Amino acid sequence: MGQEESADHKEVDLAQIQGLCTTFMRECPSGALHLHEFKRIFGVQRESEEESAYMETIFHSFDTNQDNTIDFMEYIAALHLVLRGKLEDRLKWSFKVYDRDGNGRLDRWEVKHIIKIIYKIKMRNTDMNMTPCEVCDRIFELVDQDNDGQISLTEFLEGAKKDKWVMDLLKLDVNASGWFIHNWNKGP
Repeated sequence: MGQEESADHKEVDLAQIQGLCTTFMRECPSGALHLHEFKRIFGVQRESEEESAYMETIFHSFDTNQDNTIDFMEYIAALHLVLRGKLEDRLKWSFKVYDRDGNGRLDRWEVKHIIKIIYKIKMRNTDMNMTPCEVCDRIFELVDQDNDGQISLTEFLEGAKKDKWVMDLLKLDVNASGWFIHNWNKGP
């Protein structure tokens, strides 16, 4: 598993992280990154409802104090997680993104919601022949160990680790570091 993780998640060097910190300070002299700036920096088009919803979800997952901005410390924590975080930490973050109501359990609606967004953004160029509803059903079949119709964090982590297909869907973005560096460095 450790080897698989390193193949998926390239280590980012300190110079790149320092460059991203410098970019934050230049782009956000107030020390706060707002949602509209976050979307602009990452090139989200106004007409793309799916990308917008996805980026809002990501933004709010990084806004740990829920003040509708990402401050420098939240930004550093997000950088560390996305660029250098361990697989388990990234999976815990993914769980948080899925868990829209914050109750610590995923229901079918929450999973289906994120799968639909991921489908529209990231999977249009793949050979996936399942609908988002079928994907959601398969995830629950493989991950919901006690068959209670909800996925706990423990079930989420264990399910992701035992099935590559589930892992690829649950960790949201297999190349998060490349995506982050590419989009942030583009700037406005």
